[in-house]
Amino acid sequence: MTMYKKYLTKEQALQKLKHYCAYQERCHSEVKEKLYQLGVWKKEHDEIIASLIEENYLNEERFAVAYAGGHFRIKQWGRIKIKYELKQKQVSEYSIKKALRQIEDEEYGKVLEKLAREKYAALKKEQFLVRKKKTADYLVSKGYEADLVNTILKIISS
Repeated sequence: MTMYKKYLTKEQALQKLKHYCAYQERCHSEVKEKLYQLGVWKKEHDEIIASLIEENYLNEERFAVAYAGGHFRIKQWGRIKIKYELKQKQVSEYSIKKALRQIEDEEYGKVLEKLAREKYAALKKEQFLVRKKKTADYLVSKGYEADLVNTILKIISS
């Protein structure tokens, strides 16, 4: 038994993608992936994406800013990890820089310090150097810059 993929008209695909983009901010690569999933003809992809951009359903800068802000506030990721993830989603360098500038340095420092203190306190049974190293590794894995991590660890471990 063979399965036939049901092809949508360009209009049907556009409607589906308007809902998809209205539900939450999307990047271009996510929309392209969705077009493939929906079985839309490749030759129609660019036209559909252009329509979504024109009608402001798809906006890379807006996506990048929302993504960076959300992942910083909710998952408490550092700038390095956010930048890496946005690059994976093929977001432009310009949009990535703009998004990262939205994260205020003061707030960033406070979150880093809070995470460092929590992790450091959780490792109180460990030897001093092990405790410091594990805390540093944890913060770097969350995408915080090594120099900032070292500075904060000097403060909280003294």
